[in-house]
Amino acid sequence: MKNKRRFAMVSVSVIVVALILEAGILKYVNDANAYKLSKVLLDRVFTVLDKNDQSEEELIESLKDDYIVRAKAVSYIVDAKPQVENDVEELQKIAKLMSVDEIHLFDETGCITSGSVPKYFGYSFDSGTQMSYFKPMLTDKSLTMCQDVTPNTSEGKAMMYAITWNEAGTMMVQVGLKPQRLLDELKQNEISTVVSDMPVYKGMELYVADADTELVKGATDCDKIGKTFHDLGLPTDIKESDKPTVRQISVNDSGCRCVIRRGDKYIVAVTIDKSFYMTNSVVALLVVGIYLILASCCIMYMFSKIMKEKYEKEKLLYISNTDALTGCLNRHAYETDINKLDLKKEWIYISLDLNSLKHVNDTYGHAAGDEMICAAATCMMASFGEFGRVYRIGGDEFAVIITQKPDELDAMTKHFDSSVAEWRGKIVDSMTISYGCVRSLEEDWEFVYDIAKEADRRMYASKARYYSDSDIDRRK
Repeated sequence: MKNKRRFAMVSVSVIVVALILEAGILKYVNDANAYKLSKVLLDRVFTVLDKNDQSEEELIESLKDDYIVRAKAVSYIVDAKPQVENDVEELQKIAKLMSVDEIHLFDETGCITSGSVPKYFGYSFDSGTQMSYFKPMLTDKSLTMCQDVTPNTSEGKAMMYAITWNEAGTMMVQVGLKPQRLLDELKQNEISTVVSDMPVYKGMELYVADADTELVKGATDCDKIGKTFHDLGLPTDIKESDKPTVRQISVNDSGCRCVIRRGDKYIVAVTIDKSFYMTNSVVALLVVGIYLILASCCIMYMFSKIMKEKYEKEKLLYISNTDALTGCLNRHAYETDINKLDLKKEWIYISLDLNSLKHVNDTYGHAAGDEMICAAATCMMASFGEFGRVYRIGGDEFAVIITQKPDELDAMTKHFDSSVAEWRGKIVDSMTISYGCVRSLEEDWEFVYDIAKEADRRMYASKARYYSDSDIDRRK
């Protein structure tokens, strides 16, 4: 009997603890979700309001994402209603519904097979420069693209086009818009329209007020427009910040959670009624979830400790072997790697050195010299990094050890010469790099360092020719 009572007491205690945990979890999750949702709304409102104040060029750039969304929406509609694919009138209706000027359907070869403008049927990605912009779509069906304002191929009128593949990957859907019309519409958007377009859940209200007057200029409840935050019981002592503030308030005699943020021009607030927190859940599922969460936390804690130790080791190894300025391997890594090289195997040693670095440092400052050093490292890694390792072993001295595909050295150096010749910096207009290459099997070397010395000799010979041909005093 005592055991039964004890078991009952333990059971009741477990149930009580589970219910308390359930209530705490529900409150925490609901508060966190409500805050995240409110923050998204606040950020979105501020983003839209800021966009309305931007220049035309910036606004056109910001429209790209919207146009891609419209292209995807049209794609979904066409997929859902295959019968409209070749129905010009229906596609024109869809274009009007989505507020776009044109809809074009391309086949898998990049040819327009249908759309809202029949006169464009038969045009393809090969029809002109404007349309060829979208050729990458043919090789990557995961792409979505939006073109800048460009004269279209047929009539030369300024348009913006966005394109996406449908879900099945059988056709591409493109929408075209006259940007000036959309810009005029966006500039005319009232704050009330911006707010009314924002998606909110039942029990949530959104308010936008002028930061100076605190007069409500837009609200999901139109009756609140024209009133002040004070009249509505909303907080008025919020300081300007990039982060929202959370307050418990009462609106219309109903307790609410208010997430509010003040910007330089606007105050935006989201109120969440208590009804928003009403959630049906299964107690047994939550209890199982609690235990699973606890177990997961323990596992994650152990895993995080292991991963942290591994990360710290890798970070230490990376720092000890990496040059901080260029991201190349450093002298320490060079000395370690060069002693591992086998003279019986084929590999290539390249010694490289920047020309006229002292003159650049003296003339333009060390920032210019650093720019050249970083640019040189970038060119080296782009040309040689796939085939070996790049080291910065001194101020402007570099070494490259090629261990993969040594027969392609000519192609590598040609790409490197081209990269260096085409480089233009923000401070320095151009740069040149002298280098010398030595193959490990050129002759019977006694030591690896003999190869390095020979590469240095060839590099300095190249450098001497450069200064001689350029009639430059290398001491300056």
